[in-house]
Amino acid sequence: MSRHAHQPHSHSHGHDHAVCIADALAAAESHCHATGAKLTPIRRRVLELIWQSHKPAGAYDLLAQLGSDGQKVAPPTVYRALEFLMEQGLVHRVESLNAFIGCIEPGHAVQQEIFICRQCGVATEINDPELGTRIQQDARALGFQVERQTIEVVGVCRDCRAL
Repeated sequence: MSRHAHQPHSHSHGHDHAVCIADALAAAESHCHATGAKLTPIRRRVLELIWQSHKPAGAYDLLAQLGSDGQKVAPPTVYRALEFLMEQGLVHRVESLNAFIGCIEPGHAVQQEIFICRQCGVATEINDPELGTRIQQDARALGFQVERQTIEVVGVCRDCRAL
């Protein structure tokens, strides 16, 4: 089974978060270049802020961080940037938290599983093709057309359980 997991930095040893952010931004720029989408400075900054932590970020948290950068940004600007980033498959919305996380595979399929630690707040994305296939089979059996799917699992991560 091929699975890709987002490696959280929370308590993990050996995670270079600066490299993680740089890789995510480079992947986003490459994706946008390939699709002809425009990653404007504000969109890029919002994406960078989302990747600052592996914890889901809310729109108003992002707005406050932009304000602390000295930028005067209105809420609609942040929401438009988030909408663009979601459309491009660069971020995912964590529905239960009304927040956003960076996508580990820009532009990948509409399916993702997000594991959220209720203690440290880190969100880990895993793409399990077998689970996605099963959901598509069930949807076809129901005559249902899937537009997007997010499975959110809340629990306690390995690092927090070890404390």
